[in-house]
Amino acid sequence: MKNKVILATSTQLGRGDEQLGESVLETFFTLLKQREDLPRAVFCMNSGVYLMTDDSFVSVHLKELEQKGVEILACKTCVDHYGVEEKLTVGKISTMGDFISLASEHEVLTIS
Repeated sequence: MKNKVILATSTQLGRGDEQLGESVLETFFTLLKQREDLPRAVFCMNSGVYLMTDDSFVSVHLKELEQKGVEILACKTCVDHYGVEEKLTVGKISTMGDFISLASEHEVLTIS
């Protein structure tokens, strides 16, 4: 995972049952934070910005990743669209320009 950027575009992983998708996504981040080779950043866009709020169990794992030096970033346009700026409990608001810069330097792994 080293030198990769995780792009989270949803509150669940995969299509189908919503609860299952949320559980699978939480498992992904639970296992990710246990690795020695952590990603460079996690960039959340679209409904993925909800992962950075306490409304999502994933926020606990994102906080731990952030403590380990992983940048946790939210798309400003998406945060504004969903009106969640005041609800963000981890990471910081970023721009599409920042994502493009990260993507030009690192491999992007999209999870949705």
